[in-house]
Parts: sequence; structure tokens; C-alpha cells
Amino acid sequence: MVNISTTFAGLHLPSPIIVGSSGISRSLDKAKAFAEAGAGAIILKSLFEEQIEAEVSQLQQHNDYTEGADYLAHYVRAEEIGQYLELIKRYKSELSIPVIASVCCMRSESWLDFASQIEAAGADALEVNIMRVETDLYHDTQASEEGDVKLIQKLKAQIGIPIIVKLSRYHTALPAFVDKLRAAGASAVTLFNRSYQLDIDLESEELSAGEVFSHRADFAETLRFTAIVSGAIKGIEISASTGIYTWQEVTKAILAGATTTQMASVLYKEGATAVAQALEGLRSWMQEHGYLSLDEVCGRLNAAQTGQSNAYERVQFMRYFGGQQ
Repeated sequence: MVNISTTFAGLHLPSPIIVGSSGISRSLDKAKAFAEAGAGAIILKSLFEEQIEAEVSQLQQHNDYTEGADYLAHYVRAEEIGQYLELIKRYKSELSIPVIASVCCMRSESWLDFASQIEAAGADALEVNIMRVETDLYHDTQASEEGDVKLIQKLKAQIGIPIIVKLSRYHTALPAFVDKLRAAGASAVTLFNRSYQLDIDLESEELSAGEVFSHRADFAETLRFTAIVSGAIKGIEISASTGIYTWQEVTKAILAGATTTQMASVLYKEGATAVAQALEGLRSWMQEHGYLSLDEVCGRLNAAQTGQSNAYERVQFMRYFGGQQ
């Protein structure tokens, strides 16, 4: 019998499939179904400071009394945070798998305040969602990343639970940035978060929302950078996210160096069945190839182990089209 247990951010997981942060993770019944299907952990939907502040701003605009507006603002913030903390407590009491909280904040003091409360509520780890698209022509990229690193240092000094940093692919030198996060105290990184997808309605000539769910084709970039980061950096674990639909993506991500993978979009479409089928496929592949544990599989084909780092770099694009006229 093959052993598919693994680790992530220092936590022991019964399987390498994590239920990724999304609206679906707010349903305790669904969370139980995912756990029964074999999910190794669940990440709660992110607590977005931006969303809380938007609600506060809307209330303040419709209240002419300063004291009343301040009271409402305080109430909304406390209510949103309180509900999130209660969600953590409920999940911890009902689930046997690790429960990971997730936050996305705009100000450093908010990160620290939320993090302490989340730890006190019993979360097994904290996912810090760093995501932004910089459009300022005079933006100081180095200063921005240094600020993120300092934030992780402050969080590490304040809380005792593992810190996971969820990143976008919009970083100039991702391996170097991940290594700085590791040195600052991050236990793991998730590659990648999925941004809001923008589209244009040609009939109304207005901006509109694009596709909500990821596609299996999105996995290519996840695979590329998982292999590159895994091969370049020791001492930090990787969770592959975006485009994970079947056992094939799960297995490929682990071969590339991820200790865990995250599912979200496919869970909306197929439910807990997707988890069970992916784990069944992973076990079958391991048995067929003679592997007894995930430790034997993890990182076998990352950029360092293969000795073919160029295969993960864009220059190899020429292999496909260099001879075409």
C-alpha cells in the first residue's frame, strides 16, 4: 500500500490535496465531504480587509452623523472579523484535518492584528495573500518587496503558527523573492493565486467580469515555477495552485517539487468526487511506477534534479516554432 501522506508548512497531512481558499470552503457540510473524500487540509475563504473597508465606506456615506458613522464602522469590522473567527472555531471542532486561515490586507497593522486573533481562534496555519498589480510608472519594486519581507518578519515574531505566503506570478524574480520570504520566516509558499479576470462587453462597450474558474491549461505556469522554485530553494515547501483538476496535475506538480496541491475550481464543478478520483489516480500511478511514498516522488523532476533548467525557461519556446516558416 502506498503512503500518500505529506507535509505542508510543518503540518502533517493525510494527502497532498488541499481544498483551496474560495467561497466553497465556507460550507462546513462541503468541507466535511472533502475531508471524507481524502482532502489533506482546507484553507478558508480569505478575510479581505478591502471588502470590509468598502462596506464601512458605503455605510459612512449614508450617515450624516460622525459618531453614528464611526460606531457603524467599528460594528461592521468587528462583525466581519468575529464571524471569521467563529468559522475557524467551528471547523476546528468538526474536522480532523488541518484548518488554515487566509487573510488579504492593505495595511501592515491590519495583518498583525488579524493574525493574532486568528491564531487565538485555533487556526493551524495562516495564509498571507500577497497580490497586486502595480501600474504606477514610478513604483519602487524593490521597496515593495522589501515591505512584504518585513511584514513576514513581523508576523513571524508575533505568532507561533506557520505562515504560508500565497503569491501571484507578477514578480520580476520569483525565486529570489521566495528565498527572501523563507529567510524572513515563511514556512511555505503557494504558487499561485488567481486574480480577478477582466473582460470587455463588445455590445455595451463596458468592462465586465471574465471567466471565474481556472482551466487545466492554466497549470502550465504553475508547473513551470513550481519546478524552478523547488530546484533553487531548500527549506521552504510549495503548494501548487491554479489549474489543478485531475490526478495528472497533482502527480506532475509533486514530481516538479510541490509537497501539496490545491483544488478549487474543479470542486465547484464536480464536488468531493474530484478529490477522491484524483487521489485514486495518484495511488494507481505510484503503484504502477514502484513508489511507496510521496517523499520518493517529490521533486524528482524539478529544475535542479533534471539538470535541464532551460526546459522550464521561456527560451525553449524556440524548440517548437524555431523551424516553422
